[in-house]
Amino acid sequence: MALLTSSQQLNFEYFTYEEFANADRKEGEKVRRYIGVRKRPWGKFAAEIRDSTRNGKRVWLGTFNTAEEAALAYDQASYSMRGVSSSLNFSVETVKESLKGIKCCSSKVEGSPAVALKEMHKRRKKSSSLNSKEKKQRTNLLVLEDLGSDLLEELLSSY
Repeated sequence: MALLTSSQQLNFEYFTYEEFANADRKEGEKVRRYIGVRKRPWGKFAAEIRDSTRNGKRVWLGTFNTAEEAALAYDQASYSMRGVSSSLNFSVETVKESLKGIKCCSSKVEGSPAVALKEMHKRRKKSSSLNSKEKKQRTNLLVLEDLGSDLLEELLSSY
């Protein structure tokens, strides 16, 4: 294995965590911070909330592709737990609209709205990943065509 000369060596740039986290941001653009949302080093956004019905334990609400999705998940849990007195990222009307049609407070989930919403997001994510797997399986279909026995005999006789 040959060593590189100084003229052949690569120039590596080293970034601080802040530079790395803000690399996709445009110059002068402000970062919007949301309550209950953290950005993961790989670019996804995590949402969590403290649950007073479980002695202040953190409830992991899920990992999301955008900060807005994670913030809405936090708002749904916060509004379900604390009502209008909760600190929200979005308006109360937006959160109420997002909660319409969601059956989140089932009796089997320890009575915690945050845990119920976590389970709902988990099921949603799981069902969307199953749908994408089904689509991949459908697209990877191999079709074999019968070329006839004459061609098969010819191929076998050549050996």
